Amino acid sequence: MSIPLDVVIMAAGKGTRMKSSLPKVLHRLGGRALLAHVLDCASRLAARQAVIITGHGALQVEAACAGMAGGAAGLGVTFARQEPQLGTGHAVQQALPFLQDDGITLVLSGDVPLTQAATLQALLAQCAGQRLALLTLNMADPAGYGRIVRAGAQPSSQVRAIVEHKDASDAERAIHEIYSGIMAVPTRLLRRWLARLDNQNAQAEYYLTDIVKFAVADGVAVVAHQITDAPQVAGVNSPVQLAELERVYQQRLAVGLMEQGVRLADPARIDLRGTLDCGQDVEIDVNCLFEGRVSLGDGVRIGANCVIANAVIEAGAVIHPFSHIEGEALGVTVGQGALVGPFARLRPGARLGAEVHIGNFVEVKNSTLARGAKANHLAYLGDCSVGERVNYGAGSITANYDGANKHRTVIEADAHIGSNCVLVAPLTIGAGATVGGGSTITQEVPAGVLSVARGKQVNIANWARPAKKPKG
Repeated sequence: MSIPLDVVIMAAGKGTRMKSSLPKVLHRLGGRALLAHVLDCASRLAARQAVIITGHGALQVEAACAGMAGGAAGLGVTFARQEPQLGTGHAVQQALPFLQDDGITLVLSGDVPLTQAATLQALLAQCAGQRLALLTLNMADPAGYGRIVRAGAQPSSQVRAIVEHKDASDAERAIHEIYSGIMAVPTRLLRRWLARLDNQNAQAEYYLTDIVKFAVADGVAVVAHQITDAPQVAGVNSPVQLAELERVYQQRLAVGLMEQGVRLADPARIDLRGTLDCGQDVEIDVNCLFEGRVSLGDGVRIGANCVIANAVIEAGAVIHPFSHIEGEALGVTVGQGALVGPFARLRPGARLGAEVHIGNFVEVKNSTLARGAKANHLAYLGDCSVGERVNYGAGSITANYDGANKHRTVIEADAHIGSNCVLVAPLTIGAGATVGGGSTITQEVPAGVLSVARGKQVNIANWARPAKKPKG
């Protein structure tokens, strides 16, 4: 739109029914705060700014906004305090000093996370800088919502008023079209109407919805953009409602993945708490959780009950069931055709090359494994560089921490590490070297040699274990 857009986001409420010390708008849906979803939507509208109205937990909400990726990025954010909270109209009054009369004000709620940008674009088109535009919805059970009162029975009839549920007559409560809490209004008119609000109602609050009657009195058209998708305007007031919206959100993400060609064993048993990019012929089994940024290449298969966060998994790799990949800031990379798990753990900085095998109960942290390296069971590789085709035995570990500092281990190509070895870093195992099982290695092992470092076995004949003393 050529008319500047300012978004006002209501985020001052306490959320008593959440029964939580956390401000309501900071409760998480899809791994992100409710308010972050609303900011994301505002950013997609090319808004000039977002004015966030804070109140309960204001310092916590304002601090959280600084760390919200996506929505706040590239969108100017200003905060307006509402103290005390005297209603929705009073809330928007606090934003007025930050709004310019040349634009449109779009009012959103910080606890309504699933509104789509396309829906709001349609609402803004209805407003067009001249009209008061309301986002509405027909509900089978509209109890508790403000009712849309029209001049006639036709759906296209002019809107005459919004009546809050507590103030509605029996006839008005029989109306099924409700106000969503979202409106678009020319700012110059909003400023004039907000000055005329009073609190003469059942809740003794200043209702933003009262501006409808002022618009009607001033001869300004009041239009409604009615949608049928209820979750887009559903708010969160309790843990039950939050859980319901979480399932809606996850189902929609799952459908989107399947429409791209991803095969989900059960779309009701996948959770995305970030972004998931998938190539062709990706298969994901049940009860998998994806967090942060995850990329799955062509033909990747993810087994059941895996947790994968901030990772790149390249084409043809297989993540077997019950594996945990936690990339955090450093990320994790799994190379082409690699096999991971079951019950494997890849921690931040793990870099697996092509055709690497990481088996059951193997943990890898801040380590690079080159093509074809294998650690098939019960092992730990921390702060190490592993060359091509290395075979790393069961029960072996890199002792990388001396109590104060981390040290690296280098295992060069084609080395073989026997079972139950301790490699005490800093250390280099040369190319093609072999470390005998049960060894504790503290010095460099040259290329091609066999290194054994363990106590000499002693067999004592005719030795008897101590006997227990008889009781009593």
